[in-house]
Amino acid sequence: MPSISLRVNGKSVRAEVEGRTLLVELLREKLALTGTHVGCDTSQCGACTVHVDGRSVKSCTMLAVEADGREVTTIEGLAGADGKLSPVQAAFAEHHGLQCGFCTPGMVMSATDLVRRNPGATEAQIREWLEGNLCRCTGYHNIVKAVKAAAQAGGK
Repeated sequence: MPSISLRVNGKSVRAEVEGRTLLVELLREKLALTGTHVGCDTSQCGACTVHVDGRSVKSCTMLAVEADGREVTTIEGLAGADGKLSPVQAAFAEHHGLQCGFCTPGMVMSATDLVRRNPGATEAQIREWLEGNLCRCTGYHNIVKAVKAAAQAGGK
């Protein structure tokens, strides 16, 4: 089995994985980072979104070996060391951008990437960016409101 080394949420990690192991499986099953959800296994829902080298990636479509030598951030890695929520996480809570919470980690990770890249995103741009993340509970209104608020606050 190949051995890989990567940084996950700022910590160095080594793991032996089969070549077919998905990044989401490594995160959830070997590293016990269960905030990254598996929703569809087909890259449609976005519940598995994480950051790889600062860019949002659907971890159900990336092999763990592809993350060798890279920096991975999961929802567990967004909050500060003191436990303070990131600006995007705080905005989701403040603006009721969640319902059941299943899609929330992926939404927050995608939104964090958007806010970093385009802090002045319009509502239309936010909606377009989040098209790859599905929520079955909301009409997206409060999610968009939360992302807009985080962007205006300059949060990442």
